[in-house]
Amino acid sequence: MSQLPERSLVPGLALAVFGAIAFSGKAIIVKLAYRYGVDAVTLIMYRMLFALPIFLVMAWWASRGKPPLSGRDWLGVIGLGFTGYYLSSFLDFLGLQYITASLERLILYINPTLVLLLGWLLYRKTFRPMQFVGMAISYCGVIVVFGHEVQLQGGQAALGTLLVLASAVTYAIYLVYSGELVQRLGSLRLVGLATSVACLCCLLQFAVLRPLGAALEVAPQVIWLSVLNATLCTAAPVLMVMMAIERIGPALSAQTGMIGPLTTILLGVLILGEPFTAWVAVGTVLVIAGIFVFSRSRSR
Repeated sequence: MSQLPERSLVPGLALAVFGAIAFSGKAIIVKLAYRYGVDAVTLIMYRMLFALPIFLVMAWWASRGKPPLSGRDWLGVIGLGFTGYYLSSFLDFLGLQYITASLERLILYINPTLVLLLGWLLYRKTFRPMQFVGMAISYCGVIVVFGHEVQLQGGQAALGTLLVLASAVTYAIYLVYSGELVQRLGSLRLVGLATSVACLCCLLQFAVLRPLGAALEVAPQVIWLSVLNATLCTAAPVLMVMMAIERIGPALSAQTGMIGPLTTILLGVLILGEPFTAWVAVGTVLVIAGIFVFSRSRSR
């Protein structure tokens, strides 16, 4: 593959950077909303309620001129939407009640290593020694930050970490099983349809678990934060990252995404008042270095 001219890299890099920064703001907004007494079921319902029209338009746009989905395709879309977007998002929202935004972002950032592990467990795919080294480094970084939070918060930090780790695993399952559907439907069409399924799941979950009147009892700030979450931190970064991948490729887009954890930690300190200690700094450096080693080895 020939090298892209430096000037042509700039738009793609800008999209990847802004997409990573926008993604990183999700945890900050969720933590801010929790300060107004809202629960996870209601909060994720509002996020998905405002995101649903955007994803429906995305699915419609990507489906123009293409044949309708078969029954098998619909089963795949529903299964991936439930696992990769509904269940993963809900577990993440639950976990953020108990751990800092910084630890949550670091756990989610090791997702590529979970995809590799699932590929090994399900399909016996091999991996290179340097990939194993990168995984070990990044996991040590998560353990460092996790150990620090356990000392401060005790069992709640352990519960939150397990929930967010489960969120990362369910999204890794989505990535592992989505390959065939991506080839048949296209990435934009699949994302639009699968996320729409997830939005409907969240709305149904709220209708089953909460009285409808509970939606009107939240603070106005929760509504505005949910609108911001649905647009700036959910729909917009999905489009920006996909456009970045089209321009500069997945490898460079992934490496540019390393700015995400740093942005989350910075925003957590400035907006949420989360502590930035030597333990957090060391853990962050280890996680980012490990994923860098892992990604470089995989691209080769």
